[in-house]
Amino acid sequence: MKLGFVSDSLGGLPFEAMLDHAQRLGVSGVEVNTCGWSTAPHFDLSTILRDKSAQKSFLGAFADRELEVISLNANGNPLHPTDLAQGRGLEDTIRAAGALGIKTVCAMSGLPAGNATDTMPNWVVSSWPPETQAILRYQWEEKLLPYWTKIVALARDHGVERIALELHGNQCVYNVPSLLKLREAVGPVVGANLDPSHLFWMGADPLVAAEALGRAVYHVHAKDTFLNEPKQAVTSLLENGSLMDIPARSWSYITLGFGHGEEWWRQFCYRLKMAGYDGWLSIEHEDVLLNSLEGLEKSVALLQGVMPVAASDFKPQAI
Repeated sequence: MKLGFVSDSLGGLPFEAMLDHAQRLGVSGVEVNTCGWSTAPHFDLSTILRDKSAQKSFLGAFADRELEVISLNANGNPLHPTDLAQGRGLEDTIRAAGALGIKTVCAMSGLPAGNATDTMPNWVVSSWPPETQAILRYQWEEKLLPYWTKIVALARDHGVERIALELHGNQCVYNVPSLLKLREAVGPVVGANLDPSHLFWMGADPLVAAEALGRAVYHVHAKDTFLNEPKQAVTSLLENGSLMDIPARSWSYITLGFGHGEEWWRQFCYRLKMAGYDGWLSIEHEDVLLNSLEGLEKSVALLQGVMPVAASDFKPQAI
């Protein structure tokens, strides 16, 4: 496995300073945010698309530090019913990845409105009342499947081999069954970006999810979640309070090791290996209480101690 981090983890720093810290921390690469819910402080998507010298400069900054570009990340809602720029951002990110020779793009599946006249995304999380099923049929049959059929074709046209969809709340694809359903419909260009932090608050088990996804795991975000049991006991894990008020929330994103300890992350790495995954662990730091650089340093140190790096060489002796 290889270790890196998401560029927005150090979003307050200039591009070169962010890469300098990556080199200092001893990681092997950086995943770069391009658009969507990120202001993309380290990537000018429109410039990269039209300017070959900007492409060369971008790649050169990584090469000069012996770092890799892990992937481009277009995290947003490409099926938003009114904010069409989010969909264009994903499409342009795929084009940019092709121009840069990057084979993996991370994204969200998208969440449309509940019907053709609605203007707001609608996430269905229960099977009752009956209109929920009509919403799901509309979202999948009329929006999600046609859109991702088009996106897969675009990826193939630009040499992008893997689109890793984050199993994320408020998206059509948010768990193992929904990822596998979309993958079966549109083909193996689509796989999973397995981020345990979201599965924790949705009540799933990332260790079991890794096994269930198997070869469909295309990317991993290393992010932890603090489950605040006294609050959870009263409010459940269906939480819509401010992300900045950790004491008041039933769950919060947190620095690696502060929500789940080293032993859990050791098991997670091993379960990924068991599932056939030997790719990147990309740290995504979103802890609002810890300093971003300190939190990233602690996360890197934890994973460096538990993740397997060298190839297996064990063979039973010939007896």
